[in-house]
Amino acid sequence: MNMAEQAAWDVAKEKGVDLVVVNPVLVVGPLLQPTVNASIIHILKYLNGSTKNYTNAVQGYVHVEDVARAHILVYETPSASGRYLCAERVLHRGDVVEILAKFFPEYPIPLKSKDETKPRLKPYKFSNQKLKDLGLQFTPVEQALHETVKNLQEKGHLAVPMQNDESNLRIQS
Repeated sequence: MNMAEQAAWDVAKEKGVDLVVVNPVLVVGPLLQPTVNASIIHILKYLNGSTKNYTNAVQGYVHVEDVARAHILVYETPSASGRYLCAERVLHRGDVVEILAKFFPEYPIPLKSKDETKPRLKPYKFSNQKLKDLGLQFTPVEQALHETVKNLQEKGHLAVPMQNDESNLRIQS
């Protein structure tokens, strides 16, 4: 628990306020704002060639719409209480780049770790069961990453490479 959340719990206790907290992990999916945020920048770096390898790290991921739904669910459920971890899955960065490479092979996605001499870190365990019990069905991280990239393309943050199929070759000649 961070200092800001602890302060919120302290004030809630002091004032007799019913506090419920949704704690999202790294949020991915379509951007609402026109700029790239800190959550999406590492995804963009894997696609635009600005990084040549990935970090030996693990990270929890959740779709932005699942975070919004989680907030609505805890607000509308009178029995909701305490803390809710909002995460679909924890993945190693190697798994993330493999997902991206599968969907978008036209980008220079790094498939090598920065530190191949160390053992690959294992994803940590967590439970999102409290949100599932409220009825939240999490969006698979694969879909969330796919939507992230499509949105980066739509907003002009990521160039869409030309396909090298015969129809494009004929059009260009």
